Amino acid sequence: MISLQGVKKVFHTKNGKVIAVDDIDLSINQGEIYGIIGYSGAGKSTLIRMLNGLESPSSGEINVAGRNLAKTTGKELREARQEISMIFQHFNLLWSRTVKENIAFPLEIAGVKREEKNKRVAELVRLVGLEGREDSYPAQLSGGQKQRVGIARALANNPKVLLCDEATSALDPQTTDSILELLVDINKRLKLTIVLITHEMHVIRKICHRVAVMEEGRIVEEGNVLEVFRKPEQPITKRFVMQVTEPEETQETIEHLLAEFPKGKVIQLTFVGASAEKPIITELIRKFKINVNILQGKISQTQNGAYGTLFIHLDGETAEVDLALTYIRQQQVGLEVMTNV
Repeated sequence: MISLQGVKKVFHTKNGKVIAVDDIDLSINQGEIYGIIGYSGAGKSTLIRMLNGLESPSSGEINVAGRNLAKTTGKELREARQEISMIFQHFNLLWSRTVKENIAFPLEIAGVKREEKNKRVAELVRLVGLEGREDSYPAQLSGGQKQRVGIARALANNPKVLLCDEATSALDPQTTDSILELLVDINKRLKLTIVLITHEMHVIRKICHRVAVMEEGRIVEEGNVLEVFRKPEQPITKRFVMQVTEPEETQETIEHLLAEFPKGKVIQLTFVGASAEKPIITELIRKFKINVNILQGKISQTQNGAYGTLFIHLDGETAEVDLALTYIRQQQVGLEVMTNV
């Protein structure tokens, strides 16, 4: 569906050249929700703009839905863009138009007849859950409702690809979740390929099948979301994963416990898939003469299965603690000894 080969984008400024995207190879499957994550300046916004022809690559090939955008111009590029829609962080709605008029705008540009246009708008209003707000103006809507209008407008011409440029960054957490759930529903119903960029690992965890991590214009890590969570390789990826798996107070809790209990071991357990449902703590208490203190824990769902982390403190005779650690490893649960005291 989407293929990039050797894509590079160089901007020439008064201070010299800036390499925004540096020799990227990428493949995205049809019907996939693919996430691109990186901090500000990583090059992800430039990359996504090249996917719909808003930016041209300095070199390389970009194929989207059977078209080579790197060599497409004029009328052919405009036709290609009808199959590649985009939603934005700040909605980009027409403030003088109502909800239904905003949604209808791409259909008007495409010359769709009035009856067909009205039918399509009504379908999209239902799809994004805006029944009863058709005649409202953007100023009368919440942030989540505005983004639903943006999504409906993006779907008006039945695109094959939906690009999301930080589409939830301006929303509160609860509204973010509702928009992400809507995108998952649209992906399943319409078999739509979705590419989203974000700096929030929560967004990746919630809806993406695969993820690419960008840093300084390059993709430094890529893979199945669950596998990236389970075993992040690059330092930047580990920082992103910690956004979801290790709350900020975890280290403070560990330090406090170690000061209070000056012996034993603090370990981090990692659960993936079926292992997240195992009663590990219950079995440790039953089988071994040790004390188990739970410090911090969280289980999250990804598109590919459950992922969880649990920080615990084990206290007891050294031999008994070692036996418990051996038992944990036998349960296909990831284990890392954080501190030895």
